[in-house]
Amino acid sequence: MYEYAVAWEWLSFAARWFHVITGVAWIGSSFYFIALDLGLVKRPHLPPGVYGEEWQVHGGGFYHVQKYLVAPAEMPEHLTWFKYESYFTWISGFLMLCIVYYGGADLFLIDRTVMDLTPLQAVGISLASLALGWVIYDQLCKSPIGRNTWGLMIVLYIVLVAMAWGYTQVFSGRAAFLHLGAFTATIMSANVFFIIIPNQKVVVADLIAGRTPDPKYGVIAKQRSLHNNYLTLPVIFFMLSNHYPLAFATYFNWVIAALVFLMGVTIRHWFNTTHARKGRPTWTWLATVILFIVIIWLSTVPKVLTGETETSMTPMQQKFASNAHFGAARDVIQARCSMCHAAEPVYEGVTFTPKSVKLETDGEIAAHAREIYIQAGLSHAMPPGNVTGISPEERRLITAWYESAISE
Repeated sequence: MYEYAVAWEWLSFAARWFHVITGVAWIGSSFYFIALDLGLVKRPHLPPGVYGEEWQVHGGGFYHVQKYLVAPAEMPEHLTWFKYESYFTWISGFLMLCIVYYGGADLFLIDRTVMDLTPLQAVGISLASLALGWVIYDQLCKSPIGRNTWGLMIVLYIVLVAMAWGYTQVFSGRAAFLHLGAFTATIMSANVFFIIIPNQKVVVADLIAGRTPDPKYGVIAKQRSLHNNYLTLPVIFFMLSNHYPLAFATYFNWVIAALVFLMGVTIRHWFNTTHARKGRPTWTWLATVILFIVIIWLSTVPKVLTGETETSMTPMQQKFASNAHFGAARDVIQARCSMCHAAEPVYEGVTFTPKSVKLETDGEIAAHAREIYIQAGLSHAMPPGNVTGISPEERRLITAWYESAISE
């Protein structure tokens, strides 16, 4: 079991690293092309079919980029496709979802004070919501509502807020925010996979066959790309939020999520307007700061994080709590960890429970057995800087408790 815990931890780390790498590649290329598209300049004497051009300098050289609104007269010899960044970002993100939230459903996905679910039920709801989200979004885009870009975005905002509320009624706060990010990212990646790339392939096929491409495919792809542009920053917020309980573990967490989507719009509006050379709408930054201040206020109403109340232990948690080594390990944890990991931390400078993990009762300690084992048993990650002076012998007691219980 020692090998299993270590392997699982490193698998999680590898998947997270992979996700960050692919996410950086996707977001970077997406933001670049949005800025490029908005910055195109129409000049006289451009080649037939060219909508605009842009001169750029980077890395010691100059680049001359031209955009064909539909397509060039014939197929270019070399064509670079930007799609795998999106695909692998979603794949690696889903892998993370499986490793952390599906593999640790009892700890990270389910909050029985919110809804008493079995791990299988929780995973089923998770998968169904991601698939249903894409279907609803895609149908809205294809409906008469989709003909009005801004009207469609208002409807989509209502859908996202409804999902934010819905997720907080089913999962733990941490899982709700993570799923809201996954829900949005699934729509974004599916836009690339099902709409943007297939439409571009139709245009390429027409060029190869000597036909004039229909401009409608580009218009549809551009609308989906616009949605992805405004959804990117909220997705990043939700993916980072699992490190900050003040965002996800508060009473008004779904309202905070709704405001985060608005901040994504205000920030991107400034960049989009600036790149399009239509001025610098500095009011967007004031609006963003005001929204963020409201979020801070909402996170402290009520002032104490809601957290999780004590509930009946799962069979696995009972196994950890009834183990012969539990008493000794509990004494160490309560002496070295609970001054911070408590409903009301007493360690100087710690106002809120770190990551909303409380280690005051038998049930709470048993629920976080694997984390304690990794963070304070196998490694010296906790306590930070060993500020509470946990000894090697005490770490061995924690390790003996976990490994003994898991092998029973």
